[in-house]
Amino acid sequence: MFLTKEQIQKIGFKSVGDNVLISDKATFYRPERISIGNNVRIDDYCVLANNIMLHNNIHIALYACLLSGPNSVIEMEDFSGVAFRSLVLTNSDDYSGIAMTNPTIPDKYRMVTEKPIKIGKHCVIGTGSTILPGANIAEGTSVGAMSLVMKPTKPWKIYFGIPARPIADREKKILELEKEYFKEKEVLNA
Repeated sequence: MFLTKEQIQKIGFKSVGDNVLISDKATFYRPERISIGNNVRIDDYCVLANNIMLHNNIHIALYACLLSGPNSVIEMEDFSGVAFRSLVLTNSDDYSGIAMTNPTIPDKYRMVTEKPIKIGKHCVIGTGSTILPGANIAEGTSVGAMSLVMKPTKPWKIYFGIPARPIADREKKILELEKEYFKEKEVLNA
């Protein structure tokens, strides 16, 4: 079930646009740092934390997690989406053994990488994928299911694998469809 507009307002987001659908089973940490644009849908059991900017026409599917650190931002541009059970993380402990790990340990014993993540316009993150700190997803990029993105992508490519690598170019027909969508919307609003 989706929250009403009044219930969404009570969460205390930094800003919320029009036509926003948020599951009553989604969880938000520090919602006052989260901005939500127009035509955004956030499904059941999603977790969003800290500094997040969701632009317009965005879908975050079941069980997806967008976890930003206190000093970094996750930004999703228009027409982007994150599929079922995917993770977008701006922070990661060092697992090499030169530092201790987990948030119960004082920072002086840890080595945490924190870098912002930008998911560009018309990007899609496939089911079960993980996007690590600083791995910006360039405009038009498609990340295949179960992929691990560890570094920035190139625009209009299809990435797949562990680690994710470009496997093909992505069609740009969606740019024509975007224009058609806006024209239709303009006619309806006239």
